[in-house]
Amino acid sequence: MQQSTALTAGEHLAPASPDHAATFASSASDRLAALVTSSDDAIIGKTLDGLVVDWNRGAEAIFGYGAAEMIGQPIAMLVPAGEADDIAPLLDRLKRGERIDHYETRRRRKDGAIIDVSLTISPIRDRDGRILGFSKVARDVTLLRRQRALVERSEAHLKSILETVPDAMVVFDAEGRIQSFSQTAQTLFGYRPEEAAGLNIDQLMAPQEREAHEAFMAWLAGAGQNLGIGQTRPVTARRHDGTLFPAELTIGEMRSTSGRLFTGFARDLTEKAENEKRLRDLQAELVHIARFTAMGEMASTLAHELNQPLTAIASYLNGCRRLLAASHDPQAEILSHAVERAADQALRAGEIIRRLRGFVRRGETERAATNLTVLIEEACALALLGAREHGVRVNFAFDNRERWVLVDKIQIQQVVLNLVRNAVEAMQDSAFRELTISTAVLKTDSVIVCVADTGPGISEAVAAQLFQPFVTTKRHGMGVGLSISRTIVEAHGGHLWMEPNPAGGTMFLFTIKGAPDGG
Repeated sequence: MQQSTALTAGEHLAPASPDHAATFASSASDRLAALVTSSDDAIIGKTLDGLVVDWNRGAEAIFGYGAAEMIGQPIAMLVPAGEADDIAPLLDRLKRGERIDHYETRRRRKDGAIIDVSLTISPIRDRDGRILGFSKVARDVTLLRRQRALVERSEAHLKSILETVPDAMVVFDAEGRIQSFSQTAQTLFGYRPEEAAGLNIDQLMAPQEREAHEAFMAWLAGAGQNLGIGQTRPVTARRHDGTLFPAELTIGEMRSTSGRLFTGFARDLTEKAENEKRLRDLQAELVHIARFTAMGEMASTLAHELNQPLTAIASYLNGCRRLLAASHDPQAEILSHAVERAADQALRAGEIIRRLRGFVRRGETERAATNLTVLIEEACALALLGAREHGVRVNFAFDNRERWVLVDKIQIQQVVLNLVRNAVEAMQDSAFRELTISTAVLKTDSVIVCVADTGPGISEAVAAQLFQPFVTTKRHGMGVGLSISRTIVEAHGGHLWMEPNPAGGTMFLFTIKGAPDGG
């Protein structure tokens, strides 16, 4: 049985007879011819000189010429005038034996219409390898190219929209991997497209928000519905350089056969936050101004009320001085001198209140040429009472050029008095206590006065608002002295400011305009 089976197999494997092989080859040739003839693509054979030798039904349908019209004709008759220059380079490549695949160009139909075609051209060789001609497969791609142009136009339009949208757009998958990055996103986050591609979306978040965002995305990916989609929430975003900024995030979803994609729209809220801060600062400033105005009204009222008791005090002191002058007690002279000084200070207090009242009400000052050195010495005589007992060393460094200034003497003395007392109080807890009061004549015909202490200094946070009303570093201070002092100096055309003391501590400086010597 096995031998019989082998023989049968051998009979089936034996070569066919010559007649059978010829019949099979003829049948295959017919089938190939039928396939070529019935193809929807144009299949064309041509000689080395470009004469058409084969022309199938697809060529008739695409170009409109019948086989009888084209066989023996030059293929160049299908080439529009504008495309003729492309023929020679293609022919050179073909004669070198190259195959040209999917070359897109234009051809002219019999009715004169110009169509877009895709060409695949192959050399035809004989048994010895010599090139006899060429076979060309042409496909009409006019509609395809129109569709492609429409798609490209739509993509370009969409791209232009996305690049001009003020919000940053980031497309990412369900795992959080970034797929695309808009131009606005590049500007906002500082990443180039190639840097952002594949990066996890949580890298655009502040570290403290990444865990919450990952949990939200995990929940969103597993929810299977649109819960949370389209809702805007505030976040703290992170730029490429690590800086953080406030933002709003809105997430959209897109579903396709390849999976779910999410689109995040981020809006920078930095400017909004800054505007809100400026508004809060402005509101706070308005509150300060309101309180300062109320303080001015209160000062005006107090000035009016205090003038009478101060006048009475001065009168009583003058009476005491006259009684002491008639006394023969050895201590009477000392007491008389003390009473006289007290009366002078009471009158001075009344004058200060009167000037302050006038300044608050009208902003006017009574200015006269005054010797600056004398002005400062008089102010310091009162301001430095008790300073030596507290271990404060006082240095005066006046400019050798004696200078006269055009000022309201009482008001400028109030400025000096306030600055010196502040300096003495600032050094209460310092191991080294040195106060330096100096002047210098400037080239601008102005004079600068400096009050420098060796206290602990002033922090940047306090320094930024030091001259605002009701801002103070003192435990029991009202925080209006420096504000009033600056107002007085600026009313005189000068400027008051603060600088750190190179030797440690703080320096307060102000400028005032000079006057001709002696007024």
